[in-house]
Amino acid sequence: MIFSKFERLVAGRYLRAKRKEGFISVITGFAFTGIALGVATLIIVMSVMNGFKSELLSRILGINGHIMIVSAPGFPFTDYKTAVKDLESIDGVEVAIPMIEKQILISSGNSAEGAMVRGISKEDLLKKQVLRNGVAGLDIDKFQGDKVIIGSRLADKMGIIPGDKITLISPNGKVTAFGTVPRMKSYEVLGTFNVGMYEYDATHLFMPMEAAQKYFSMGNSAGQIDVTLKNDDDLALMRDIIEQSVGIDAYVYDWKQSNSAFFNAIDVERNVMFLILTLIILVAAFNIITGLIMLVKDKGRDIAVLRTMGATKGMIMRIFFIDGAFIGVVGTLIGFILGVLFCENIETIRQFLEGLSGRELFSAEIYFLSQLPAKINWEEVGIVAGVSLLLSFLATLYPAYRAAKFDPVEALRYE
Repeated sequence: MIFSKFERLVAGRYLRAKRKEGFISVITGFAFTGIALGVATLIIVMSVMNGFKSELLSRILGINGHIMIVSAPGFPFTDYKTAVKDLESIDGVEVAIPMIEKQILISSGNSAEGAMVRGISKEDLLKKQVLRNGVAGLDIDKFQGDKVIIGSRLADKMGIIPGDKITLISPNGKVTAFGTVPRMKSYEVLGTFNVGMYEYDATHLFMPMEAAQKYFSMGNSAGQIDVTLKNDDDLALMRDIIEQSVGIDAYVYDWKQSNSAFFNAIDVERNVMFLILTLIILVAAFNIITGLIMLVKDKGRDIAVLRTMGATKGMIMRIFFIDGAFIGVVGTLIGFILGVLFCENIETIRQFLEGLSGRELFSAEIYFLSQLPAKINWEEVGIVAGVSLLLSFLATLYPAYRAAKFDPVEALRYE
């Protein structure tokens, strides 16, 4: 649609309300502000949900593999080193890590906590970037013998510092004539790790593979093998290949199975939030309709004069369409800028608000992450802006149509 200079000039004059049109300008201001806040809020919420999902996924896959091969009870992987070589020879597999994972009880002083112990070699520990960053600052060469690395939040909760002794208690102990005796052994804490995800930092500890094999009486075997892929999109294909290569003494499952309920809940919440917050923009669009209808009634004499001077119905319609479209375009643009700026500085804003209110706004215990994430998906931002513009343009059609149908004779008769 091409607008003439005359149409743009008149539309611009109508946007600059006079004092007697103050109420109209207030309604227009509400519409303008509503669109900007609606677009900004929608961008922020969608980006936070994307960031939350992406960060959780990166932490989960940074510690676990895409595919887990778990030995059946009573059938541990005795020749796991050969199995690892065979798995890593498959095209598409980045790394395969053998480990032992068991639930235990940690005792230190007067405190005791349940935890998940993971037996892993120091070489395999460093193969994962998240873990490598999590143990940065530790002398990893000392990760051997009876030394363990404990999650930072678990250490804080139990009051443990590097160099302390902790006792690990496993319920799967030795069977005697008097019943099962829990297995107990003391270990020295080499240091703590922090991967930025509360679930792991508060519940996990790492033990050298040899020490775990000895503690759980597993000989020279492993309990599971975690397989990390080069491309997550190949998950279904690679799982089929790996399932065909393993025997009946092992179970194969992927990260989507073990976390399906959690990530499905995030997707549902994200879609629902999109629909709910779109209503903010819809309400602002109705404000555009209200403001333009009142402007049309107020400008009845002007419309009549323009019509008698030769202005066509199409020209009158385009004049008021320009006014409504201007509100929608500028409101969307400002909302886009505010939303992107907020997302880019969301952690700084969170810390400022926490300092201002004196309260914790993003608890790691509840949200699993230690920082508030935001990941902007530009395709979604484009959809948000497109929906806002579409609603704004549709909102201008009826008032513009009413202005075009305005009878100049009737308008001048009652003036």
